Amino acid sequence: MDIPLTDLGRQQAADAAARLSATAATLVLSSDQLRAVETASIIADALALPLRTSPVLREQSVGELEGRRYDELTPEPVPDGFDISEVRWGGGESVADVHARLRGFIAELALLPDEEIIVVSHGDTLRILLAVLAGRGHRDVEWIEFGNGEVVTAALPAADTHSAPC
Repeated sequence: MDIPLTDLGRQQAADAAARLSATAATLVLSSDQLRAVETASIIADALALPLRTSPVLREQSVGELEGRRYDELTPEPVPDGFDISEVRWGGGESVADVHARLRGFIAELALLPDEEIIVVSHGDTLRILLAVLAGRGHRDVEWIEFGNGEVVTAALPAADTHSAPC
């Protein structure tokens, strides 16, 4: 949880802030994990916006597998009766768990005034958030590639009129 940004990461955050400078955003919401908070702080400071953090925007927990390198892991089969997105690898969270967590986050956003919000989080969390925003289930997450500091814009479901740049 406490991995700080590198110099490159700080530059990517500053570049993202520059790309977001034309938005009408009124708030930056961030994961409470250090690298996301540092990124969000750079953006919030550059845009003179308030910053709020939330554990809801954390990266997916992989339990006892946290911090292990890919070459230290061994393949495991998906248990019978489960989709891969429903397995809590390492005793952490499944994709389905993160999806449910983010559905609650979207419901909270719907209670905010009609405004643009910048959300700063982590790759897989943002991919799952995009699925939630598009109305797709936990089995239908698009594992798209996007880079660190990339700006992606998405809107709350049609029933709501808020937008949430990610």
